[in-house]
Amino acid sequence: MDKGDRIAKVMARAGLCSRRDAEVWIREGRVKVDGKILESPAFCVTSQNRILVDGKPLPHTESARLWLYYKPKGLVTTHKDEKGRPTIFESLPKDLPRVISIGRLDLNSEGLLLLTNDGELARHLELPSTAWIRKYRVRVHGKVDAEKLLTLEKGVTIEGIHYGPIQATLDRQKGDNAWLTVGLQEGKNRELRRVFEFLGWPVMRLIRISYGPFQLGPLKPGEVKSVAPRILKDQLGSFLKKK
Repeated sequence: MDKGDRIAKVMARAGLCSRRDAEVWIREGRVKVDGKILESPAFCVTSQNRILVDGKPLPHTESARLWLYYKPKGLVTTHKDEKGRPTIFESLPKDLPRVISIGRLDLNSEGLLLLTNDGELARHLELPSTAWIRKYRVRVHGKVDAEKLLTLEKGVTIEGIHYGPIQATLDRQKGDNAWLTVGLQEGKNRELRRVFEFLGWPVMRLIRISYGPFQLGPLKPGEVKSVAPRILKDQLGSFLKKK
């Protein structure tokens, strides 16, 4: 007998939201199964169950897709901002299906953001165990000491928060400004800004240029590019087979 899957996983797979958000929606009473409001995310469903979210049936589950998006500065990576700031989802092309961001970039950061229609794929790519390197071009203010940069490879603790290894190289120093190329596996909230501020070099500009094998390339701010199914299969074939 098919025991089904956890309701949050099913909602994420349908591209409505992340699994974590699905659990919040369930606790808010926004999800019904077979006519009854669900009270706990610890519930399994099958294709025989009728699931409504905000009174609407789950969308048909499509094949996992991935898009590259150049997030401009000045947009927040959330569907709704409590401060009323503009979000990336308000600025995406209207012909794009409902998508979820894979990770985030803060308000003043820009560059590559991966988008997907599959919440399970988003969760998979955000896990530290995926071990994909995220690379950035960072402009800082100050005279950069290359030896100080090397110390970041061992990680650094700032105000009780430990930040993991960071690979950083000095590309160019011009006057009181410098450009760095930086790579890390797992980024905490505003990590690079806090680390370089701690070293005495405040960040003036931060651009993500790659996320694992996916590159920002020639994309311009606000542009979106679909990843070809062949490339998605090459890079994520083992995960897609498990779905």
